[in-house]
Amino acid sequence: MLEKLLYKIENNCNILDKELIVKAFNFSYAAHKEQKRESGEPYIVHPLEVACILAEMGLDTSTIVAGLLHDVIEDTVYTYEDITREFNIEVANLVEGVTKLGLIKYKTKEEEQADNIRKMLLAMAKDIRVILIKLADRLHNMRTLRYMPIANQKLKAKEVLDIYAPLAHRLGMSKIKWELEDLSLRYLNPNEYYNLVRKIAEKRVEREENISNIITELKFNLNIVGIDADIDGRPKHFYSIYRKMVEKNKTLDQVFDLTAVRILVNDIGNCYAALGIVHTVYKPIPGRFKDYIAMPKPNMYQSLHSTVIGPQGKPFEIQIRTYEMHKTAEYGIAAHWKYKEGTEGEDNTEGNNEENFDSKLSWLKDILEWQGETFDAEEFMEGFKIDLFSDEVFVFSPKGEVINLPLDATPIDFAYRIHTDIGHRCMGAKVNGRMVPLEYHLKTGEIVEIVTSPAPKGPNIDWLNITKSNQAKSKIKAWFKKAKREESIEKGKEVLEKESKRQGHNFGEIAKGEAIEKIYKKYNFKAIDDLFAYVGVGDIMPSTVVNRLREVFENKNKTENLTIEDIEQKITKTSAKDEKKKLDFQGLIVKGEGNVLVRFAKCCNPVPGDEIIGYITKGRGVSVHRCDCKNVEALMKNEINKVVEVSWGASEGKGYITEIEIKADDRYGLLSDIMEVITVTKTQLYSINAKTLKNNVALINIKLRVSDTEHLKELQKKITKLSGVIEVYRIKN
Repeated sequence: MLEKLLYKIENNCNILDKELIVKAFNFSYAAHKEQKRESGEPYIVHPLEVACILAEMGLDTSTIVAGLLHDVIEDTVYTYEDITREFNIEVANLVEGVTKLGLIKYKTKEEEQADNIRKMLLAMAKDIRVILIKLADRLHNMRTLRYMPIANQKLKAKEVLDIYAPLAHRLGMSKIKWELEDLSLRYLNPNEYYNLVRKIAEKRVEREENISNIITELKFNLNIVGIDADIDGRPKHFYSIYRKMVEKNKTLDQVFDLTAVRILVNDIGNCYAALGIVHTVYKPIPGRFKDYIAMPKPNMYQSLHSTVIGPQGKPFEIQIRTYEMHKTAEYGIAAHWKYKEGTEGEDNTEGNNEENFDSKLSWLKDILEWQGETFDAEEFMEGFKIDLFSDEVFVFSPKGEVINLPLDATPIDFAYRIHTDIGHRCMGAKVNGRMVPLEYHLKTGEIVEIVTSPAPKGPNIDWLNITKSNQAKSKIKAWFKKAKREESIEKGKEVLEKESKRQGHNFGEIAKGEAIEKIYKKYNFKAIDDLFAYVGVGDIMPSTVVNRLREVFENKNKTENLTIEDIEQKITKTSAKDEKKKLDFQGLIVKGEGNVLVRFAKCCNPVPGDEIIGYITKGRGVSVHRCDCKNVEALMKNEINKVVEVSWGASEGKGYITEIEIKADDRYGLLSDIMEVITVTKTQLYSINAKTLKNNVALINIKLRVSDTEHLKELQKKITKLSGVIEVYRIKN
């Protein structure tokens, strides 16, 4: 497989550092040596295939090396620092960019997905190669998805269809996009997919014969006028056909353009000359011609499209483009690389090349701009998908500049796309020279002119319901946050007080001291008024804030006002008899003495074998935590004087409460199998809670009593081996 990779590099890439690539292979092989994929293959097969996909795109050494190492930080003991030391910081940043935030526990899948997407977008903004590696990673995972449990297949396929295929489209990488879409359809709707494959295959011979005749006729006519061209028939991919059938409620027989004929020529002049020949030989269908050469798509796609009447009266699509355009259509942004050599056939001066490249990623900057204003995970994901999926219209500024906007965009969207100040001063709009209302839906080809006020008057709050682009919405919200901050702060306080009252609490009571401070610091606000302002304009739900405050308030310790000295004195004065009694029960020693006034922290439930530490609390003695508990990290920073040494004493035959969570494919008999393991390992069960998520994944929370960490590990290992179990982990906080 390494030879296969080196062969692809030889045939597709410029001069690369093969020694570094071989070193990366050896490093990745050693790091993943003990790991297997779901198929049973050695794990190294996956990073090698990812590197091969990147080599097919003709990418550089660092990208291919990062492709070989892309799972090392996430799935092995090696760190970012190790990658930097062994290779370089450029490679380490690329690997870090594709590494998921796997160590953070989230309440919902939506929150986890949103945070990972945000991280990926920021990494893309710094270096677009991050998403190229991620797409190659997803593509190979989709090619091998058959080895995963059915529930996981559908989950992964849905995510690819919602996020990664649209991203590939935005980057102009049609070859990757088509394969991702077809593979997703195969697992999301297997019956429709295989039925479509079967029906298309039935007429394959007839279709190929028809296309062959068209190609022969076109070549003959192009040769007559001296146009050198390559012509082939390109079958439409299955997902494209499926969508057309569903959206337009058609049968396969009613979808006429199952195959497109593609003509590749040397230059733009020959594109239009070839189009003239095509329209001479075959009659064009009115309204079915598109010139993406004069007006390229935002993802850099350029081509002439025309639907014509072919032999036997059957319509078919013709696509005409240059070889360079074809390369861009296949690999998009990867074909327009800005590093080192510059782009062939364009101005290679560094400044122009940089500016040209950045202009192709303006949509990414727009997403980054508005996502910074959005804290709600569900709202962020919805907006992100809209930005990726939405169809577009192309309109002109009075100076002839082409502006692309979402479908059904209004003049307000246009104004904010031109400049923020133009949007804030917008009073009206002219389309093709006549005045139109601000809620007018712009159409492709229209010339738009914004009528502005002499001084900034600011947007109208109702514009949020009119605009279609997230960019415009975020700028309108930002204006209200700044210009009407005091009003937003008062409104935020008001809605929080109302929500607190609705839940049966007094806001002033539950928002005391550190509780409210923790909330606004969670959102990286500098002051509490920032939190009130964001709640006031609707960016943060009041229920989210109140629920969190209520949790802190209700879980707050009902303590007596004892000083640290009081507690230490109680520990010292406890009799030897009581010490032994407590020690026998808890199996703990505090500061070298028998354990007194001790309790196990419920946030992390330590058991023998865990590294532990004590914390002196008011009125409740010494609280014992695991050293890796997040709460302890905060205590060590802020209240080190309250921390005491704690060690395990004699604990034979004693039991300790702990909690584990099991994630598994929901199936008949799953709970019964888990209960059998608990019985076999002689584990005492305290409680069990189970629920099934939307993706048919069962989430089972179990509270039990174990003797030590070895007992717990044995239990987890046996549960992990059960059919359909995805993950078994101990709950920390």
